[in-house]
Amino acid sequence: MPSFETSDHVSTRSVLRHRPIGAGAPPTGKHSVVTRATAPVVQRASRPRSADTTDDAGMWHHSDEGMDDEREMYPSVHTQPGNRRALVVTSTGLPQTPRTRTGQIKRETVVIRRHVHPLLYLGVGMLGMLVLWMLLSAALGWFNTTLDDFRYGRPRTFQADVFVGHNEQNNVKSHFIALNLNGHIEIIEFPGGDATHAHVYLGPQLYGSNNDLVPVTLSFADLNGDQKPDMIVTFQGSRTVFINDQGTFRALQPGERQAVEEALQRLGQ
Repeated sequence: MPSFETSDHVSTRSVLRHRPIGAGAPPTGKHSVVTRATAPVVQRASRPRSADTTDDAGMWHHSDEGMDDEREMYPSVHTQPGNRRALVVTSTGLPQTPRTRTGQIKRETVVIRRHVHPLLYLGVGMLGMLVLWMLLSAALGWFNTTLDDFRYGRPRTFQADVFVGHNEQNNVKSHFIALNLNGHIEIIEFPGGDATHAHVYLGPQLYGSNNDLVPVTLSFADLNGDQKPDMIVTFQGSRTVFINDQGTFRALQPGERQAVEEALQRLGQ
């Protein structure tokens, strides 16, 4: 005879549940537990089912309310030692083929996009233009300095041969040498090519960085209308005029400055 027990606690998954014979429902909050050694719920496929087993299976399907709720709360799953396979009993009482669970780890990459202020691009562009301008300026300065080295040497030297009417009886031009000697301008004249009568004219002192690399050039033109060529010294965009007077050159006097400036404008110098 089957033995009936009533317990208030939840039965383990390995114990089979059985509904009592009869039409009445089990008491609320109680669970009926039955242990039968003669007729298990799930039999081996190799053994034929007996009539008692069929009746028991019919009893399991007799009620759709009480037992279905109980199965939803406590699913009948039997796990063998080792956790390799699981035997699942469905509502029909037949076992299903166990499925092997494979664990999958999903990795999500979170991309944080930071908005950059437009003024940052403007500042970087201006900084790049400043660096580019400095590089171009340095390259241009190096090119000009190298070009002046080829044309004027070091120290910066300029030479010219001109008829100025100084000791030129042999029809020999006077020789002029303009020097930038450590930032100080000096002009040396050899009248008629004669070094024994040389004259030295002192020009202005140059100030600033690399003042010894400033080239000095000479040009000659009649600026006061006396039919004698006067000497014009040019350096750094500036001009200094020496008036040709009595076989030599002298500095410009204050009363002659305006007439000389007008003459220079006419000549485009």
